[in-house]
Amino acid sequence: MSEPKCQIRALHTDSTVTVYQAYAQEIGLPAAREGRFPAVWKRDRMTWIKPSFLWMMYRSGWGTKEGQETVLAVEISRDGFEWALENACLAHYERGLHADRAAWKHQLKQAPARVQWDPERDLRLQPLAHRSLQLGLAGEAARLYADEWTVSITDVTPLAHTIHAHVRGGDLDAARQLLPSERPYPMSDQTLAHLLR
Repeated sequence: MSEPKCQIRALHTDSTVTVYQAYAQEIGLPAAREGRFPAVWKRDRMTWIKPSFLWMMYRSGWGTKEGQETVLAVEISRDGFEWALENACLAHYERGLHADRAAWKHQLKQAPARVQWDPERDLRLQPLAHRSLQLGLAGEAARLYADEWTVSITDVTPLAHTIHAHVRGGDLDAARQLLPSERPYPMSDQTLAHLLR
C-alpha cells in the first residue's frame, strides 16, 4: 500500500511528539544537558522542527555539517504541536487552497507557524515519493516551543553516527532496526485541510 503524498509521521506517545533539530555544540550540548534551550537560543527567530529522523539526517548530513554537529530529539507536548499546526500557514502559495496570492501573503505574515512538505528520505537519503512535514515556528510559537512545550531534549548524535556507519557499511537492516519508530500521527485531514495541497 502506498503512502499518502503528505502525511505526518512521527515518534509519539499519548501526550508527546518527538521532533528533530541540529545545532552547533554551543547550543546543542547545553540544551541536551539541561533539557531546555539555553538563553543564547534566539526566541525571536524562526526555528524549523522536523518529525522525520531521516529528513533531519538529510538536512544535517548525519550531524556532520558545520553548525549542525549536535542532533537533538526534542520531545514536545502534542497540545503545542497541534496548536502550531492549527495556526500555521502553508509556506508557499497554492492555487485553489488560498483565495489569491495577496491573501496568502497576508496569512503568512500573521501566522506564528508555517508548513513545508518536502520529500521524505530513505536510509541513503534519497528522496521518496511521499512527503515529510517541516514546521517553522516564529514569534509566539517559537517562544512557546522553547519555554512551554518542550518536555525533554536528548542528544541523538551518537545514534545518527551509528546508523550512518551501518549505511556506509551496507548493512541497511542493522541501520533500519535503530531508526526511531515513526508512525502516522493521528490528525484528521479536515484539521490539516488548510495545509494540504
